[in-house]
Amino acid sequence: MAVIRKTDIAAGMQAFDDWCAAAHALEGTVPRTQIAPQLPRPMMALAVRYSLHMLELKAPGPGVEVRVAPWGAIKILDGPASDPHNLTPPDVIELDPSVWLRVASGVTTWDEERAAGHITAVGERDDLSALLPLG
Repeated sequence: MAVIRKTDIAAGMQAFDDWCAAAHALEGTVPRTQIAPQLPRPMMALAVRYSLHMLELKAPGPGVEVRVAPWGAIKILDGPASDPHNLTPPDVIELDPSVWLRVASGVTTWDEERAAGHITAVGERDDLSALLPLG
């Protein structure tokens, strides 16, 4: 199942752009790893889904699952797919929505968020820094 409906892609792009603008407005007021614009819940959901969709287009494949609860999960990168008895691939990365949007937009880096303890990753391919930011 797709992480975003085709009819929502334009709205998702706008939501992602709005989140980025709000995040840049907060720069210098709080540490970068704490930037978390408070946008309406539907806008946050669309921004997350759109950005996950963009990552999926950038690095398709079944090998790594990226989860941004509660709004989306995708599988990316080549590699072993899920075991048929356990639908979770061998590599799983979990991020909170604000953390995901910060690294996806380039507000912070993968290494900054990982050092701050904001990324949970299991498996050999647990570093998405080569794919981010999305822009």
